[in-house]
Amino acid sequence: MNSVKAILSVYNGEEPFASFSKKYFAQHKKFGSKDRKQISHLCYSYFRLGKAGKDSPKDEKVLIGLFLCSSQTNELLNELKPEWNSSIELSIEKKLSLLNRVILANDIFPFTSELSEGIEPEQFSLSHLQQPRLFLRIRPGKEISVKQKLQKAGIAFDQITNSCIAFTNSTKIEEIIELNSEAVVQDYNSQRVAELLHITRHCEERSKNLKFSVWDCCAASGGKSIIATDVLGDIDLTASDIRESILVNLKNRFKAAGIKKYNSFVADLATPGFRLKNANFDLIICDAPCTGSGTWSRTPEQLYYFEKNKIDYYASLQKKIVSVAIPYIKPGGYFLYITCSVFKTENEEVVESIRKDYGLQLLRMEVLKGYDMKADTMFAALLQKPL
Repeated sequence: MNSVKAILSVYNGEEPFASFSKKYFAQHKKFGSKDRKQISHLCYSYFRLGKAGKDSPKDEKVLIGLFLCSSQTNELLNELKPEWNSSIELSIEKKLSLLNRVILANDIFPFTSELSEGIEPEQFSLSHLQQPRLFLRIRPGKEISVKQKLQKAGIAFDQITNSCIAFTNSTKIEEIIELNSEAVVQDYNSQRVAELLHITRHCEERSKNLKFSVWDCCAASGGKSIIATDVLGDIDLTASDIRESILVNLKNRFKAAGIKKYNSFVADLATPGFRLKNANFDLIICDAPCTGSGTWSRTPEQLYYFEKNKIDYYASLQKKIVSVAIPYIKPGGYFLYITCSVFKTENEEVVESIRKDYGLQLLRMEVLKGYDMKADTMFAALLQKPL
């Protein structure tokens, strides 16, 4: 517990806790592998309480978080809170009742008034107490071979769809599956973007004498580009991102995925002077930078350090990027807007501004809820430019 408090006193949230703790343990070599694992789990239990009890003593909050987040008996709880340890298998709701409602769902996530329509506030808030699952998207034609490899290795998985399978988050699959070639590590709702990509396919038929042109304008490491290739086939692909380093990762992923012909470049689309010469696209994918609030159950430290004014900051950034990208859509082409945010200001309100300011027609808009199946929650909207 003293080690946990020491780490929490120096961590400030400026980098992911996973990378911070790795550096910390490298500097403090007295911790063995079991110690590192237990200390990290205690720290994450602390962060999973979000804004609840932020002014409480750290050791008290660690213990409450450990009790609510654990499903198996724990040596530390057995020593310090044996009555909690004996009730460890209860549901979260019953555990909260046992605590006499010291922690309420709205305390964990106090931004419920900002949520997109259709998200259940309490259910979403309590989902931060659970670690999400690891999801794989099996690429076309690889469904049988991937499952056979997993079964041969004795790795348990749940079949979500024909191409989506789920594991516990700690499952090691790197040495069993050829990642990016056979399957892509991709959250369930990130995979569901394929549903909107299918809607665009008739545009490909209209332009069948030319390759379907796609610009993934905030490409990151290329997950959406790979799924677009799998859904739309042989496309004329362009990918860009603000970070040079992440485009290096993209190129490595594309190589493994067998994507050889594409254009890529570094660009800050929030810069008003951005220009792209002789370029028009049938589809622009804009997986916009956002608060990431739909993924905070994976990185609970981000919820702990989040400040509400960041919502407006990201919404402003998103609108700048949209304003730069939309002029490059061909008449009749599509704009696919995606966030991993749960906030309406970043989601529905940005889409409304796209409709109002640029005259695009909304074809489909959906909050992709994941908190009921240990997945990320995302938002996606497909719009079309008039002919």
